Amino acid sequence: MKTFLNALLIGLGCLLVTHAFSQKKKFKKAEIIQLKDSLTSFSQSDIFEFPNVNKLRYYSNAAQIKQIKQLEAAGKESEMYFALRAYVKKFGIENFAENVPMIWKLAKLSEKYGPAGESILLFKLVVKHHQQGININDLYKKYDSVETNKKEYYVPLEHYYELVNYRKEIDTLKPPRSVLTPMGENINSPKEDYGPAIGNVDYVLLFTSKRNEPAFPSGRGKERTYNEDIFFSMKMDGGWMPAKGFNTINTEYNEGSACLSLDGKYLYFSRCNAPGTLGVCDLYVAHLNKDSVWADIKNLGPNVNSTGWDSHPSVSHSGDTLFFASNRLGGFGLSDIYFSVKDQKGNWGRAQNAGPIINTAKSEVSPFYHHKSNVLYFSSDGHPLNFGDFDIYKSYRLKNTWGEPLNIGPLVNGAGSEYYFTIDSKSQEIYYARSSEDDIKNLDLFSFPVPMEAHPEAVAKLKGHVKDRQGNSVKGIVSVIDLDQGVEVAPKFLREDGSYDFSLINKRNYLLIIQGDDFFRIEELFFMEGDREANNVVEPIESKIAFESLEFENGKSDILEHMHSDLAKLGNFLIDHPEEKLKISGHTDSSGNEDLNLQLSQSRADAIKTFLTEFYKIDSNRITAIGYGSSNPIVKEVTDEDKKLNRRVEFELEKN
Repeated sequence: MKTFLNALLIGLGCLLVTHAFSQKKKFKKAEIIQLKDSLTSFSQSDIFEFPNVNKLRYYSNAAQIKQIKQLEAAGKESEMYFALRAYVKKFGIENFAENVPMIWKLAKLSEKYGPAGESILLFKLVVKHHQQGININDLYKKYDSVETNKKEYYVPLEHYYELVNYRKEIDTLKPPRSVLTPMGENINSPKEDYGPAIGNVDYVLLFTSKRNEPAFPSGRGKERTYNEDIFFSMKMDGGWMPAKGFNTINTEYNEGSACLSLDGKYLYFSRCNAPGTLGVCDLYVAHLNKDSVWADIKNLGPNVNSTGWDSHPSVSHSGDTLFFASNRLGGFGLSDIYFSVKDQKGNWGRAQNAGPIINTAKSEVSPFYHHKSNVLYFSSDGHPLNFGDFDIYKSYRLKNTWGEPLNIGPLVNGAGSEYYFTIDSKSQEIYYARSSEDDIKNLDLFSFPVPMEAHPEAVAKLKGHVKDRQGNSVKGIVSVIDLDQGVEVAPKFLREDGSYDFSLINKRNYLLIIQGDDFFRIEELFFMEGDREANNVVEPIESKIAFESLEFENGKSDILEHMHSDLAKLGNFLIDHPEEKLKISGHTDSSGNEDLNLQLSQSRADAIKTFLTEFYKIDSNRITAIGYGSSNPIVKEVTDEDKKLNRRVEFELEKN
């Protein structure tokens, strides 16, 4: 069997899929998630269905090509757009390797003549499938100009921890509950552990491991350096019990990628380099006997398996659809995601490619189809937005195609590689395998609460802009807090134009937090009811600040309730910027005794300092409070209004 470094990823994620994906069995209309975002809505357009992908290897029509060239020569761009669009729609798999320049040309025409959003998806197709015929610098320059969800817009996890650490005493921003959490020694071993799959119930976990001692299979001519086997663990009292192997399934050959049918009677898995296999690795099925022994092990046959590598199976709950990964000849890239449908007689149909929206010129592996929602999760190193080597993506099933895959974000994906994503039936916990950036070979299993970007129900769009009074964009960080269920949401930097967007679960209460170095923090509570747009205007922070709300009662220094809002701005800013110090200057008018005025101004400055240190836990050494009495007036006092101007508290921010 090929190793992990060969990118065949034999250790294998089992997937429990709710609905069949086939041409014979359609999805129920109510189950299809309709995405309103312009970047995904045109995935439903007929051009992205590519009906010939599993019918023709290569589409070619000389008459249509001649017509397209004539329209181009005549400068009839609008007519050329529609003619080229019709041609590209008929592409077979090989067209994506040889005719990507046609998609590139169509994408540029679509900017002028196509519907909103279509050109961006076409440019993404070019990025996924380009191999020749396009200037790579022009390609990525164009891609960068149209892509709105770039890697650099996500706040690095370590920076997020810094942000929440500043606020841990205030309890507004909360740190991720337990992201990047390994599953512990009952599951992980010193060797590679991967391919997690929740079984037919949420308290049974299947996975693959190389922990067993090296074996020496007879008759194979050379020593094997590891033994890849299938293990399971039971969850009891909130913890996973020590893992055990499947004795009747594991052999001297390599087994992995086990998954159970909904009724628990059938176990699908991969076996490699064994007698009778059609290729390097084949997919098998075992039946559970009445005496609870796995038996009647059968190869799934040539309609499913190939002469190459076939693994990472995923059987639907109804048992009639199987997703898997394969590196067979004739795909889009090094490995693709395929599916097979079982007929009424129980025979598996010819494997079909999942298409060019999901698959790329590189590798797609370890698919997982959600238990209830029509969402396909998979791992890839070929999609544009990527945090490491392999990342996990999700794609929503639309009417006749797949929605543009979305990276599930830095709370799951990191600088190393992530594979074999699976999720429990309630969408509360995720399970997957990941490697570090320094040791890509040694995978461990991780599990923690599902973050928002990975949640199948996170489809409601929150969009907004943040600008100053002059309409200029500002730099800052946007965070969203789920107040109802505490689902983690990865914060983002504002884009160059001051915009941001998040996909959230509908019908929940959230807190929006916007913070930056040059403006006071903004906090807004809102209830998500459908798509929402929030535009904010911020006031720049000057080196010296005065708030009109800070008017004390005559002769008193008590902090009044109407002052809290502006003082909160200062408190939050100091929390978010621990390098800043604050000077508080208290001033009075010239009425009365100067010594008493000096004492009163000092008392008011001290009251504000006390408020900030007690309510916002600011280190008192960062705040200086000085009362100046009436010694520094702003204006000469002639009227009562002049005196009001001179009765003030000023704040000055300065870096350490």
